[in-house]
Amino acid sequence: MIDELRDMYSAENQLVKALPKLAKGSKNPKLKSIFTAHLTETKGQVERLKKVFAELGEKPTGQHCNGMEGVIEEGKDALEEDEEGSSFEAGLIGAALRTEHYEIAGYEACISMATALGLPKIVKLLNSNLKEGKRPVWAGCTGLG
Repeated sequence: MIDELRDMYSAENQLVKALPKLAKGSKNPKLKSIFTAHLTETKGQVERLKKVFAELGEKPTGQHCNGMEGVIEEGKDALEEDEEGSSFEAGLIGAALRTEHYEIAGYEACISMATALGLPKIVKLLNSNLKEGKRPVWAGCTGLG
């Protein structure tokens, strides 16, 4: 479970670095604000993960999330596409959705492990992150362009 949690910690910190680039690269004001709001939310998720590690008496370092690195790389590729308007914005939204699905899968795995180990405080903190990841923030992006 510790390795999975470190993976999620790395993933969230990579997103903290990537989301401002997606916001800056977006040409749509509504989408820019969604990326900015998502950055604030992601920083909160990092803080919850720090609490999880403190609760476990562990350090959150030592693991690099290669999976999120790959998904973020796809987001960088979307920024470099020679698309305009809604096609360009749809590419950015697609990249963002892939990061969310990665997070959802990771948190569900961690929650299952914490539940099996009888760690209700950890489950509660991780469930908060999972619920934010499942919130349909990107659903409001239809019709952008």
